[in-house]
Amino acid sequence: MRTGSVVAFMTIDLLLVLTPGPDWAYVIAVGVRDRWVLQAVAGLLAGYAGLTVLVAAGLAVLVTTSPGALTAVTLVGGTYLIWLGASVLARPADSEPLERAAHPASKIRVAARGAATSGLNPKGLLLFVAVLPQFVDRHGGLPVAVQIAVLGTIHMTNCAAAYLTVGTLARNTLTGRPSAAHAVTRAAGAAMIVLGALLVLERAVASI
Repeated sequence: MRTGSVVAFMTIDLLLVLTPGPDWAYVIAVGVRDRWVLQAVAGLLAGYAGLTVLVAAGLAVLVTTSPGALTAVTLVGGTYLIWLGASVLARPADSEPLERAAHPASKIRVAARGAATSGLNPKGLLLFVAVLPQFVDRHGGLPVAVQIAVLGTIHMTNCAAAYLTVGTLARNTLTGRPSAAHAVTRAAGAAMIVLGALLVLERAVASI
């Protein structure tokens, strides 16, 4: 792989990662509500690891080139974001400390929901298919699958740095300020619902 291509991908990818979206909304909501930023980010990275494997195996291309498959992925992903956002909005603010103490396995659910948030995000899938392969050197010494794995790892590294920072800032800044924390959590939940609805609407219009 050419060093220039790797640096260019790293720069473009970082700019995309720094653009707020479902991942941001999720990690902020978890950071403020549950304080388990590391588990949320680990889940998001697991989702992107899955997408990296799909791209390396060539399966992602089949999904994005098949209108029916892409519609199904978009509907599932959009519906999941709407459900996740609604669950955030429906959770009473004063129940959070009790729920953290009563459900120690919730950390696993936080990670699982993170993996679903990134793994079912059709925009993320399209990003991997449309952007990542452009930086693969098909005449280089490394196999294409290995190059995709390297680029996918760079993406996950950027995500880890950005999301850990965002989630930690949200958690530390709003600790001890329950009213502000609740307001930010509800805003993040609303953002998930809006983003999910836009995904579904966009796909519905494209299918007409």
